[in-house]
Amino acid sequence: MEPWQWPEEKWRGIVDKVRAGRSLKPAQWKNGARCAVALSFDSDHETGELRDGGESPGRLSQGQYGNRVGIPRILATLKKHDVPASFFVPAVVALLYPDEQREVVSRGHEIGLHGWIHELNTKVPAADERDLHFRSADAIERITGVRPVGMRTPSWDFSGATLSIQRELGLVYDSSLMADDDPYEIVQEGQPTGMVELPVEWIRDDAVYFNMNRFTALRPYTSPEVVLDIFRREFDAAYAENSLFLLTMHPHIIGHRSRMFILDELIDYIKGHDGVWFGTHAQIAEYVRDEGLKG
Repeated sequence: MEPWQWPEEKWRGIVDKVRAGRSLKPAQWKNGARCAVALSFDSDHETGELRDGGESPGRLSQGQYGNRVGIPRILATLKKHDVPASFFVPAVVALLYPDEQREVVSRGHEIGLHGWIHELNTKVPAADERDLHFRSADAIERITGVRPVGMRTPSWDFSGATLSIQRELGLVYDSSLMADDDPYEIVQEGQPTGMVELPVEWIRDDAVYFNMNRFTALRPYTSPEVVLDIFRREFDAAYAENSLFLLTMHPHIIGHRSRMFILDELIDYIKGHDGVWFGTHAQIAEYVRDEGLKG
């Protein structure tokens, strides 16, 4: 049947499988702050090539840049401004670069789940997806000594099985969906789950402005100054609304010399405002869960 031929129970069932529930935006943020800021970095590194079965040394070297150059620059900038961040790491990256993950954690940042090899969940059978997520959690815990409490699905690709797997893992939050600007409780088939969603958006992601693959039609390019302006305007609106500002970046993208000023100047700009709380995704999710779900 074509979608226009579906009976109501068919399309309602699809829509209701994973849904945004009640808002978890708190009356005020931690310590009376009016805005929460969640900086995140998806440390995809070589898995951008590996997940597609690619073996190109050139593409792999582009990913390795994230480890060799991007991560050190990012960690130095975060240290300069004394702010925490969350790093979402495919297990294959963690296995390739265990010292990187231990360094990230030692500096007080969070590491969250980001798949095994940056696979697309909707292309993986449910049983395999479950195995990959559990193996990923085990690998990151073994390397860092800390078990992840949150997940960002690779490429924000959320399958029909993903939420059930996340709940079985006992995760506090997901950060892959886009139904709001502020945190909300995820609802599964009409039932509240107690899981927090920290919503993402492509507008607040560096990849859509800078990514390029010369063998495909993927050649968008936006000037760094314009990207900084977009991010700044997103923060301004979040601040005006006493809201959450969540930003997604990639070490092999934002970490280049002509782009790092975006992160540096953005943090400096945000810190020029009173009543801003910088938190890891885990800290923010736990706060809104305790505030919003305690009743």
